[in-house]
Amino acid sequence: MTPAWLGSLPRSQTARGIGLMLLGILIFSLNDVLGKWLVATYSVGQVLLFRSLAALLLLLPFLVRAGAWRITAGGRPGLQALRAVLSTAEVLLFYWAVVYLPLADAMTFWLAAPIYVAALSPVLLGDRIGWRRWAAIGVGFGGVLVALQPSAATLTWPAAIAMAGSVAFALMMVTGRLLKDVPDVTLVFWQTAGALAAGIVTAPLGWVTPTGPDLALLSLLGVVALAAHLCVNRSLKLADAATVTPFQYTLLLWAVLFGFVVFGDVPRPSMLVGAAVIVLAGLFILFRESRRRAPSPPVATGL
Repeated sequence: MTPAWLGSLPRSQTARGIGLMLLGILIFSLNDVLGKWLVATYSVGQVLLFRSLAALLLLLPFLVRAGAWRITAGGRPGLQALRAVLSTAEVLLFYWAVVYLPLADAMTFWLAAPIYVAALSPVLLGDRIGWRRWAAIGVGFGGVLVALQPSAATLTWPAAIAMAGSVAFALMMVTGRLLKDVPDVTLVFWQTAGALAAGIVTAPLGWVTPTGPDLALLSLLGVVALAAHLCVNRSLKLADAATVTPFQYTLLLWAVLFGFVVFGDVPRPSMLVGAAVIVLAGLFILFRESRRRAPSPPVATGL
């Protein structure tokens, strides 16, 4: 039996949307592997600097054409600035976390962000949350605790950094909802410009002069991230969000695989259990939100 939300789109278009989402998440995973590899040699500030500069140069012609360089584009400049700060903090904290943590551990905390968004949405967005979603939020937080293993021996600074980054990511998602009428290209510009500014300030601290090949890899980070964003955005235009969004959780599978193959990281059993709980809770929250937003079926008139 075909679900109503899947039957509303042409099969081929839905398949393309799913394929692009899977491709975008794979590219994001490769970008994370490259970033973790580079921060072993270069400072987080340098990674931000070269990544953002390459992305901004690539985007510049499109940004000028769209007028995204204007801070007032789409209105609410203060909220746009706040989103840029949150986005910059999220990226900085992610690269800082993966200096010390396996990719899979860091990804587990970041995948909990939709649960934080659901918990914050009644206060910040005015959403109404039913008891089922509150239960899923509680289960999701339980998964975070299982993965985090909070105790005097296991609650480390790297774990705290990852938690802070995932919260920043969740708040960035909330501000994104509040700025839904602002053109995407405007948001991307200020998001990239904020990271570039942070890179300019922090890159001189612990500067290591990059070699030619490493300079190309540092710049490639920005290009690869843009390609991943394009795939994900196009996926959401081709297929319903409720159809393609669950495939974002394949990010964790790639993190486990690449972490083991490239860095020799063996996932902790508690991390795997916590990650499974977080993913299941996130999928249930997504399912309930898609049901809530779906139009009501037509009522039979008896004619």
